[in-house]
Amino acid sequence: MTRIRLISALLGAAVLAACSKDGVKSIAGPTAGTYIKFYNFGVNAPSVNFFANDAKMTAVSSTSCSPPASPPDARCTSTGIESTTGTAYGSLGNAGLYSSIAPAQYSFTGRISATTDNGLAVAKLSSTLADGKYYSLYQSGFYDANAKTVDAFILEDAFPAQIDFTTSSVRFVNASSNSNPMTLYAKNTVTGDSVAIGSSIAYKNGGAFLAVPGALYDLTARYSGSNTGVIVRTGVSFSASRVYTVSARGDMTVVSTTATNRPFLDNTANR
Repeated sequence: MTRIRLISALLGAAVLAACSKDGVKSIAGPTAGTYIKFYNFGVNAPSVNFFANDAKMTAVSSTSCSPPASPPDARCTSTGIESTTGTAYGSLGNAGLYSSIAPAQYSFTGRISATTDNGLAVAKLSSTLADGKYYSLYQSGFYDANAKTVDAFILEDAFPAQIDFTTSSVRFVNASSNSNPMTLYAKNTVTGDSVAIGSSIAYKNGGAFLAVPGALYDLTARYSGSNTGVIVRTGVSFSASRVYTVSARGDMTVVSTTATNRPFLDNTANR
């Protein structure tokens, strides 16, 4: 019996050790005191891996080690083989999940994940993370292909103190750098009732989380003093007891309804 338990323990340790592959910060142990998620909403920006100081917070694993290469690649049992995919424009790192990190001051960077210019920091931002809080870091604005730079900002995700199981909580973030301040409106597709999700929000800012009945909504972002929707998204579901961030991204001058860099309202569940 003792021998079986020892083997099981060793197998468990091997699984936890695998969590540090690809150079991504391991979260196999006890969680740290603060949490952060990463958005790549920089128009025309390359795919990146996000770093806190020199700790890699996001990456995409490669399948190069499955099945094992012949001869074996030493990286499969050490740092791991990392895909060059990274976090692409319009996507979130780590599938939108929060990463745990110790509360401290950090230099955050978004570094190119592709083979060309691999590791080059295109977005740079310094911020102090407080214990017990949640944050969202946005790579935003327009990518400058000559300077190889793009903008970034960070917001605290100040969730409601208590979970309301009868309503959802929603906030609006403006990550579109060539937009005017916008207000987000949500229209219930069943009742026809429309509600403003906070006030007018300028670029690099976000509103507070507001209670909204759980339902299916059509979303419209409007400039201040106008009834015309500058960004529209239909059929967005807000479930009761859940928390959501609706973010505006893209180039406001694009009129195509299919272009990758068109104005768009992203809906991400925070919890």
